[in-house]
Amino acid sequence: MVRRIDVTGAGGVRLAAWEFADPPKSGETARMPGVLLLHGLMGRASHWASTARWLSERRRAVALDQRGHGQSGKPPQGEYTREDYIDDAEAAVEQLGLAPVVLIGHAMGALTAWQLAAKRPDLVRGLVICDMRASALGAASQREWENWFKSWPLPFATLADVRKWFGEDDPWVERPNPARGAFYAEVMAESADGWRPVFEPEQMLKSRQTWVYDAHWEELAQVQCPALVVRGVDGELGRAEAQEMVRVLPHGQYAEVPDAGHLAHYDQPEAWRAAIEPFLDGLLTP
Repeated sequence: MVRRIDVTGAGGVRLAAWEFADPPKSGETARMPGVLLLHGLMGRASHWASTARWLSERRRAVALDQRGHGQSGKPPQGEYTREDYIDDAEAAVEQLGLAPVVLIGHAMGALTAWQLAAKRPDLVRGLVICDMRASALGAASQREWENWFKSWPLPFATLADVRKWFGEDDPWVERPNPARGAFYAEVMAESADGWRPVFEPEQMLKSRQTWVYDAHWEELAQVQCPALVVRGVDGELGRAEAQEMVRVLPHGQYAEVPDAGHLAHYDQPEAWRAAIEPFLDGLLTP
């Protein structure tokens, strides 16, 4: 069963939160450890479905469509600051009654997670950071993204075309990757002229530019809860930077997912679960 729960985010933005399991029985919610799953830029809550169902065996796991993504509200372009994303996640934790929560974030969602953990240590009992760098990426990276969005052959005629382009034909793909094609197929919706993303690329660039020029080591050092830094071996977060992040975190640990890229939790779900399970068991045993 998939259940949607509406949350009111910063500035009154409507956010869609999702439970990918039967709702807890009466009286169970308060006893079940809470987990909030935060997707990355361009992602959506459904990308966490496999992880959320696995977690729901012993925990209350909720995935959030962040502003501008999935079925959540898509406010004007100016309302995509770091503070907005952090405040949205804070509102979700409080309104859903998940505190003290374990935050599991991928890429931009991981940055939001550790910034919230630094801001509200009282709300967060643990943190999983999946393939997000703490160093600044810079203007060149933002230009690459702008050019990449322009290269998309929109609209796509079919979902099969979406899967093929993002899994094989995209110039950013080094070798065929069906999981990547499936990942992007989940963020497409059918329109009158074909298949287009459910988000506005311009808004994604707006979101990205609020963090891409800055380093985030200081906020990482302010995270007081146990934190696990996870990288796909072939992902964007290098081993040296990941291990430095672990060193900077007051209570940092390290794990990696073999044969996985940036989308480690989606590329290799079983290996991803194996990588994070010992850490979660240390935090979340009911």
